[in-house]
Amino acid sequence: QVQLVESGGGLVQAGGSLRLSCAASGFTLRSYYMGWFRQAPGKEREFVSAINWSGSSTYYSASVKGRFTISRDNAKNTVYLQMNSLKPEDTAIYYCAADRSGGVVSGQYDYWGQGTQVTVSS
Repeated sequence: QVQLVESGGGLVQAGGSLRLSCAASGFTLRSYYMGWFRQAPGKEREFVSAINWSGSSTYYSASVKGRFTISRDNAKNTVYLQMNSLKPEDTAIYYCAADRSGGVVSGQYDYWGQGTQVTVSS
């Protein structure tokens, strides 16, 4: 059974950092692109970052580029999102997702976690 479980969310002050983790099971992580998306209250789910199968290519939305870093450890079946210089507008539920081809559109992704809440106070 395919499962993605996010962790690491929480409440942090503006300018702080959090590291999200996404633990995968039930499939071979190294065969999949992995993405992070987020959804704020009243807003559509949006792309945050993605990483290719080996970790050699990474992609970021303009709003997080330079502040967030995506990485993966295929041996541990885990993907990470290091978030620095957090802003109140980063407040959202963060989801990890897996897809064989990857991309920036949420509909492309086959598997999703349940999400982890990130709240940034001003």
